[in-house]
Amino acid sequence: MAIDLAVVPVAGRGTRLLPLTKSQPKEMLPVGRKPVVQYVVEELVRCGISRILFITGPGKTAIENHFDIDMELIQLLREKGQEELLAELAFEREDVEYFYTRQRRQLGLGHAVLCAEPVVGRQPFVVALGDSIIGLNAQSTVVRLMIEQFQARRAAAVVAFEEVPIEDVVHYGIAKPRDSSSEVFELDDLIEKPEVHEAPSTLAVAARYVFGPAIFDHLRRTPPGKGGEIQLTDAIRSLIAEGGKVLGVRLPPEERRFDIGNFESYFRAFVEFALADPQIGKQLRSHLTQLLH
Repeated sequence: MAIDLAVVPVAGRGTRLLPLTKSQPKEMLPVGRKPVVQYVVEELVRCGISRILFITGPGKTAIENHFDIDMELIQLLREKGQEELLAELAFEREDVEYFYTRQRRQLGLGHAVLCAEPVVGRQPFVVALGDSIIGLNAQSTVVRLMIEQFQARRAAAVVAFEEVPIEDVVHYGIAKPRDSSSEVFELDDLIEKPEVHEAPSTLAVAARYVFGPAIFDHLRRTPPGKGGEIQLTDAIRSLIAEGGKVLGVRLPPEERRFDIGNFESYFRAFVEFALADPQIGKQLRSHLTQLLH
């Protein structure tokens, strides 16, 4: 069965980015010329996804509006002789179906994925976090590789991982591989935010997953953890413990993750994307060089 459906959780409140996120979704914050979530969708489309289910929450209607076809704006640009700007709206015309359902209570990422079950049913699907860009300008094909591995090796799940500095393992779910010497490996366990001396590796979960429908059964049985939230990591651990084959895929160095979760990572991402801009990147680099010296 071809996997053409992705679930994109976007229900989080983005409190670490207040006041920027008080009245707009963090997923709609600009990075370079586009909002974060547009990069995520373009990456998924590039990897063969044609149906996208957003798990939304309060204050997220801007995401729905962004992916609608805005005929009034198109007509206005034509009337003003600004047809060249229509190219910037090409993403509206992608052959993609969009669906939206709400996470009515903030009960964690695992609960957000569980909210997708009535739409997803018993088919395999991708999960892509809506606040994380993979690769500069989202030129990543890791999801395609993950889908291929999921199907070829009859896995229960595939999780993307990136190498992080040892001191940063306390912030992530960390892989315990059975054999970490290859690009694709089988997971023995997944440890949520271990202490540095307890970390089984420096491979951190990187915001992209492929799941079979069994993940929903494990999510339903996962008890709430800290803050009353249902953790996706706990459900994956349960899947592994019951004999499910869960694979890890390393992100290539050129496809590293940009996490728009706090101001430091957001500022870094914006600067890097702006410096890579084909039109103004060179001038911006010159300006920054002057400022720094």
